[in-house]
Amino acid sequence: MTDYQNNNTFSFEIEKRLEGKLGRAGIIHTPHGDIKTPAFMCVGTRGSVNFLSMEDLKAIQAQAMLSNGYHLRNVSYEIAQNGGLAAWSQWNGPTLTDSGGFQVMSLGSGSGKVVSMKVGHDLKNTEPEHRFAKVTEDGVAFTDPNSGQDDFIGPEESMQIQCRIGADIHMAFDELTSLADDYDYNVEALARTERWALRSIEEHRKHQYDLGYYQALYGVIQGGRWEDLRRSTSKKFAKMDFDGYGLGGAFLKENLGDILRWCCEELPETKPRHLLGLSHPDDILIGIEMGADTFDCVAPTREARHGKIYTRYGNINLANSRFKDSMEPLDDDCDCPVCKAGWTKGQLRELLKSQDKEKRHLYFNLASQHNLRFILRLTEEARQALLDDTFYEYRNQFLKDYYHK
Repeated sequence: MTDYQNNNTFSFEIEKRLEGKLGRAGIIHTPHGDIKTPAFMCVGTRGSVNFLSMEDLKAIQAQAMLSNGYHLRNVSYEIAQNGGLAAWSQWNGPTLTDSGGFQVMSLGSGSGKVVSMKVGHDLKNTEPEHRFAKVTEDGVAFTDPNSGQDDFIGPEESMQIQCRIGADIHMAFDELTSLADDYDYNVEALARTERWALRSIEEHRKHQYDLGYYQALYGVIQGGRWEDLRRSTSKKFAKMDFDGYGLGGAFLKENLGDILRWCCEELPETKPRHLLGLSHPDDILIGIEMGADTFDCVAPTREARHGKIYTRYGNINLANSRFKDSMEPLDDDCDCPVCKAGWTKGQLRELLKSQDKEKRHLYFNLASQHNLRFILRLTEEARQALLDDTFYEYRNQFLKDYYHK
């Protein structure tokens, strides 16, 4: 791809604002195309979504793909030689990469643990001697748990890696804390993230045109569940030269809306905001209301592979024997290619339970298409409701149907 869209620039256009709240409908303009927001970005960790082709992504009307800078670091030179992520992956649309900040936590204090939005009495960080990552002022030294490879990523390395990968949007290098980290550690980590942000900007400017098109940089807002930390760092980041912002960190589900409000009230309205790693419908709707524009999460495809299917009236688990031989469609209201083709719950359950690898892979493909289309359609419908001034009515009806409340 040699001809870039939007005059090879990056910008954000607001079309409609949600009265009384921070939400908005808009368009993110990138060199590889537009993203109409609110929007969900499908996660293709290594440059493709597991078990889906690029044709499948187009068929479910995906707008953008998010990939992982950490996981693509060792093939970043190859990607650069092939014209960047959009061309190398054959997606040829808008793309985003994260910085590796999540791995700071998942290989460090969260090694061997499941990321949760709930604080339990037994929630503890992994002991230092069992961690795969060590945080210093310079960056993060880590051991890849799969290959055993020792490596180091700091702000400069992360920017160099991401600029070789060449997504339209990159994330500044940050330290993601866990819910087990206390206030004092969050103060320390946040100050380090703020220093890393300045280093990220400086290095990114050197390489953002290396592949011939403009590559945007988002700053990542951390600060845990504390209002003073969230507001103070958002004010600082607002004054930095970022193209947009990632809303990250350890979220408690019950105060997700408050945390997003604290951040977005301090960030410039004219720049886009990406809520990192959440996809439950209530979280997305809260995110939209409180000013998030784009979203990503691995849950729709991961849960699909384990039998969980999203429907307008709640989730179902096809592993349940009651769906054996069921002739019912997955969801009467669904417009995904799987439902349009007439696949039934019983047919998909048979594929899921099959001992034949090819049949199980077919199930993974079909179920992943369905779940992703469900979340994509949610953001599309929410966007239209924003444009029509009916967002609250849409939100209330959706939550009533989906959660039976």
